[in-house]
Amino acid sequence: MSRARVARRIAAGAAYGGGGIGLLGAAAVGLLLAEVQLARRAVGNGLTDPPCADGLYGTAFAGGANPLRLGMLGDSTAAGQGVHRVGQTPGALLASGLAAVAERPVDLHTVALPGARSDDLERQVTLLLADASRTPDVCVIMIGANDVTHRMPPTQSVRYLSEAVRRLRAAGAEVVVGTCPDLGTIEPVYQPLRWLARRVSRQLAAAQTIGSVEQGGRTVSLGDLLGPEFAANPRELFGPDNYHPSAEGYATAAMAVLPTLCAALALWPETDRLDASRDEDLLPVAKAAAEAAEEAGTEVTGARAPWALLKHRRRRRLPAEPVPPAPAPAPAPAAHRDA
Repeated sequence: MSRARVARRIAAGAAYGGGGIGLLGAAAVGLLLAEVQLARRAVGNGLTDPPCADGLYGTAFAGGANPLRLGMLGDSTAAGQGVHRVGQTPGALLASGLAAVAERPVDLHTVALPGARSDDLERQVTLLLADASRTPDVCVIMIGANDVTHRMPPTQSVRYLSEAVRRLRAAGAEVVVGTCPDLGTIEPVYQPLRWLARRVSRQLAAAQTIGSVEQGGRTVSLGDLLGPEFAANPRELFGPDNYHPSAEGYATAAMAVLPTLCAALALWPETDRLDASRDEDLLPVAKAAAEAAEEAGTEVTGARAPWALLKHRRRRRLPAEPVPPAPAPAPAPAAHRDA
């Protein structure tokens, strides 16, 4: 069965409450679990919490329009696990890049949680929307890797993500989803687990794309985003635990997401008009999702149902590493009152 058809079945199961449609047979699952144990011994652990990147970016543009509000949701990739400086996190990189393009300050609010699976998105969205005065203008969600490693049924995974996108869109926020990365690129993962991990993660990414686009979001395939760079420079593009990206890896991912983030706010110089010279096309959403899963950095955005735009936006280099936002001043001590 083609990837597009399987992705459509998963998305349909997610939408209509179907059971868990497995991506691997029983024999393959047994082999996968044995290989996972070997991989886990090779992958580092004990990482510290990612730095908190929340705050105001692009303060040079203060004094004009009100700040844009950017929300970051998802797992350790969205939070920036594995780097030590605020300016190296994807949230800080995207906030800085968005501020430079929009020429407006950007207020970043991160609710992403390392280790999160898609079922945590309900909590994250509720937390992000709790303060009506800070409802985000645009949100980035990066999720899926832990769903694969913890064997969450893909229909459940897509259902949780689709509901999160729906709630954010209903609140007035644009949504960009960075779909499940290709776990077959992780250096300590060996064959046959590498092949199985690639197959499962790409299939989930395609199904995530269908679910997100049908709820009004846009997606960017992370996949094997770093492509040949991983093979050429694995020590540079993976962090010290050989699992999470390094600062260079996060910058590469952020540079791929930024054009779609800006386009969602009508800030990117390129329109949604298709460019045939870059192999862009109008396709059924399931076919667009399958093709995007095969080529990292590809954007899928909804057109008239059941069609979607498959785009390869030109990337621009990110601004220099952003200066961490200044901490908020401590509140004044309360006046002493006699008992």
